[in-house]
Amino acid sequence: MELERRVRVDDGVELFVRVEGSGPPVVLLHGFPQTHLMWRHVAGDLKRDFTVITPDLRGYGASDKPVEAGPDTYSKRTMARDVVRMARELGYERFALAGHDRGALVTIRAGLDHPQHVTHLGSLDVLPTLDMWDVMHGVSASVGFHLYLMAQPPGLPEKMIAAAADEFFGHFLDLWIQDPAAIPADVRAAYLDACRNAVPSIVADYRASAGIDVEHDQADRDAGRVLTMPVTVLQQDWGSMLGFDAAALWHAWAPDLNHIPVKCGHFMAEEAPEVVVEALRGLVQR
Repeated sequence: MELERRVRVDDGVELFVRVEGSGPPVVLLHGFPQTHLMWRHVAGDLKRDFTVITPDLRGYGASDKPVEAGPDTYSKRTMARDVVRMARELGYERFALAGHDRGALVTIRAGLDHPQHVTHLGSLDVLPTLDMWDVMHGVSASVGFHLYLMAQPPGLPEKMIAAAADEFFGHFLDLWIQDPAAIPADVRAAYLDACRNAVPSIVADYRASAGIDVEHDQADRDAGRVLTMPVTVLQQDWGSMLGFDAAALWHAWAPDLNHIPVKCGHFMAEEAPEVVVEALRGLVQR
């Protein structure tokens, strides 16, 4: 089975979704500055044994981009609810869920808010929101300048980014990759086109991560909530340069954790798809 469709998940909000294969459902959420297209290699393998569902997140790609009406419009809680409703509309109450970058933050929130629906959880190259902000200082803060830019109140960041959208988004496609051939010209053009047409919603997504998402994560930490399902985390292997123990930070959220360092750039589903496939297949067998 291969199909593309739009799925209504909220009042006035539909997600573009690609569905491939057959078998137990696996939902894959893309990161920044990408779309569902980033999973093309991984989905191509997994669809032999699974129903692979790759949406564009709200605010990205071909999905709807509601105007930011408040901090919750693009909170990870709202986006996680989108994913659960999307899966239900496709006929699945329970599913394995994995995400990269921004999609991984949505995945974490879905695992915390909807453990009855998420059977297994995978995260590619991100830290949970609270930990991300805790380690962002010094050189790390300069690498993550976009986090601070897009955290600013509405208006200025949108104008600055829109004025040089291709340069801004293209900067990260160049900076965060070790093998440029992993994102060929046509895929790069598709990413830039999608981002160029989604500046306000992308900024709103990041703004939420500096505000309401922190509040939600802090409330969970204070209450002692953790991810109760099996969790696999793939993280770039920076060695001693990292400056913090990523596995330890993750273990505080995920008692049943498999933490895997990976020798590649940030876009590991495109640079090292065989590693991602092996890890996800191993995850769903736990």
